[in-house]
Parts: sequence; C-alpha cells; structure tokens
Amino acid sequence: MASISDIIEKFIKDLMEDSSTVQIQRNELANLFDCAPSQINYVLTTRFSREKGYEVQSKKGGGGYVKIDKIVKSNQEQILYILHKKIDKEITYIQGKVLVKSLLDTNLINNRESKIILCAIDDKSLNSPIHGLNDLVRSKILKNIIEELFNIEE
Repeated sequence: MASISDIIEKFIKDLMEDSSTVQIQRNELANLFDCAPSQINYVLTTRFSREKGYEVQSKKGGGGYVKIDKIVKSNQEQILYILHKKIDKEITYIQGKVLVKSLLDTNLINNRESKIILCAIDDKSLNSPIHGLNDLVRSKILKNIIEELFNIEE
C-alpha cells in the first residue's frame, strides 16, 4: 500500500503532466488528503527538490500558494551538472541510488539502464575489504557509465 507521501507526490506529478508548472494551495491540498499541512511540506522538500529537477516557491499568508516548476535543461547541460556537482571523488550507494533515480525520473535513462547501473555500484559488486574504498570506486564507475551513456569526453 502506498504511503500518503507517495499518493501526494503522484497527485502533484499528475497535475504537472501537461505543464511544467503547477500552483497549489498547501491548505487545500492538506484538506483534500486529510493530512496536516506539514505533510505537504514534507512531500515538497523531499520529493520536489532542486536535485530532483524541481524549483519550489512558496508564498505564505491568507492567499498563499506553492508554485512548483519542473526545471527544464538541455540533456547535455544536466549531465555535465551531474558529473561535476553531484558525483564527488566518493559517493555512497544511497547517494548514487538517488542520482540514478533522478536520471530515470527525468527520462535521461530507462528502467533497464537504471537497474544495470545500480547493480554495478552496489556494495555487493564492489566488496572491498578496505574501508572507504567502495565509495571511491563507485564514484569512478558511476562517472564512467554516465560519460559513456551520453558520449561525453572528459
């Protein structure tokens, strides 16, 4: 069964299906889902962050609203951003998984590619006896896969 956060996220993404922008009222959304406005805030901060390709603006007060914009960048620009800003010298599996999910969510990779990448960067695949080496190797593998998938010469 899906959590309330998953349901709210899907509802907002469905609203954005035809447009890259949606404007909603936090209290109305909370009433619709019979939850606290803080639950809406949680969904907005965890599911609609800049790292996941969204810009959220909020205006508080009586006529307040939340505006969510899907950030539209060229694929090349987005990939270069990921390579230089999101993948450091080391990356944990969880960080890599979030990054791969964002690539999948923005349709830069497909589901099969996502699964292959996640298998390649999983600790079970790396299994280094030296503490911290997995994160270093994972970073190099992830960068190499992304560079190759998108034909980027570094």
